[in-house]
Amino acid sequence: MTWLIFPGDNLLCRCLSITITVWLTLLIVFTIVPAVFGVSIGVRRLYIRTLLKIFEWATSRIEMGAKEKNQELYKPYSNGIIAKEPPSSLQQEIQELRGPTSCLGSTEFEMGDIFYFCKRGVESIVDDEVTKRFSAQELESWNLLTRSNYNFRHISVRLTVVWGLGVLVRYGILLPLRVTLAVTGISLLLVLTTLVAFLPSRELRFFLSEKIHLLCYRICVRALTAIITYHNRQNKPQNGGICVANHTTPIDVIILANDGCYSLVGQVHGGLMGMIQRAMVKSSPHVWFERSEVKDRHLVAKRLSDHVSDKTKQPILIFPEGTCINNTSVMMFKKGSFEIGCTVYPVAIKYDPRFGDPFWNSSTFGLVNYLLRMMSSWAIVCSVWYLPPMNREEGEDAVQFANRVKAAIAAQGGLVDLIWDGGLKRAKVKDAFKEEQQKLYSQVLVGEQDHGDQSDDKHLEEENRANKIQQKENSMGTV
Repeated sequence: MTWLIFPGDNLLCRCLSITITVWLTLLIVFTIVPAVFGVSIGVRRLYIRTLLKIFEWATSRIEMGAKEKNQELYKPYSNGIIAKEPPSSLQQEIQELRGPTSCLGSTEFEMGDIFYFCKRGVESIVDDEVTKRFSAQELESWNLLTRSNYNFRHISVRLTVVWGLGVLVRYGILLPLRVTLAVTGISLLLVLTTLVAFLPSRELRFFLSEKIHLLCYRICVRALTAIITYHNRQNKPQNGGICVANHTTPIDVIILANDGCYSLVGQVHGGLMGMIQRAMVKSSPHVWFERSEVKDRHLVAKRLSDHVSDKTKQPILIFPEGTCINNTSVMMFKKGSFEIGCTVYPVAIKYDPRFGDPFWNSSTFGLVNYLLRMMSSWAIVCSVWYLPPMNREEGEDAVQFANRVKAAIAAQGGLVDLIWDGGLKRAKVKDAFKEEQQKLYSQVLVGEQDHGDQSDDKHLEEENRANKIQQKENSMGTV
């Protein structure tokens, strides 16, 4: 059958074999070998500096074109979509609606009172503090990925050519390389952790497992072309403690584990994720829960306490928000992680959205789709701050301790500190919130509030926070 083989087939096979050989050689020399020794040869940082220069040039071209056409390029700055008045008490605002001649405390309802609640409701719908935390950040300039500029109307021929070249580079070169690295890292993790699990010596098994995890995480970091800057490494989490961090993306785990190993906490999954979990737990003390155990709050707390009491085990990594936020704020921390009674190591993570949006909106994208989007972006650039370890103070409960840690993370990362529960991303607002407003209004009608009291809104926020924590404490979210 050799007469069926065309002369060009041999040439094609040779070219294919040469391409694969060169590809694997570059992969081993420039990625796997540096990952083994934990060093960087500087290619990624050179790549980032080149991207910054291209972005600056693209921005200048856009601004120049907009100026020539007298177009407003940027959205005028404002703190919100609507202008909110300075906060005042419920009693004061109702009094203003009724007029100076009206008297509160008469226990009579007036139709005009509903305008106060209509106003507050419209403000919350149009520009609330929760919903906008679950959408991508708006960029002021175009990063050649998407037209993220609010008033963007101009694109030149040169920019179109640069954008087309960018598409070819990202999808023709970077994406195949990154997928190859990701598959390599995950495969090595599965194979090597399974082999290490057969070692009889516990100390040797943990030692090799730590090296294997670091190797595989570093390969996965390179699969995202991640540039990570770590600050204050003297505060890195130690064995017997709990590391808590703000949560933007599943990649957070890789970002932190690239600089040190952690024991992870989570629910047992099936499929590929389940295979990875089973391989990891064979060689390293991770804490996985069956679905039936997740709602058993006391069992979860006991297993965490047993883990941190063993100083030979790695620190536990937990994201107390319980959901991904768009890296502009930090939302309510569940108190379960702060009831264990051990040292807490806060970590703040801040991403640079110019090179790619790291936020994972699980309601819009599945995990595989999201990872492909990340691998087809320019890069992942972020800063990680290790904050000084913190412990519960005398007379401080778990909720107060959680809020103190959350405030420290928000301040260091330049994030907005919010009291709201991230669970509102999917859940409806609880009836307790509406009942609290009704209670305050009834107090105004019967005259139980002193005129000029400025603390109603603050009181309401504190009550809402207590209600949310109480309603969540029996679920896995408290951990």
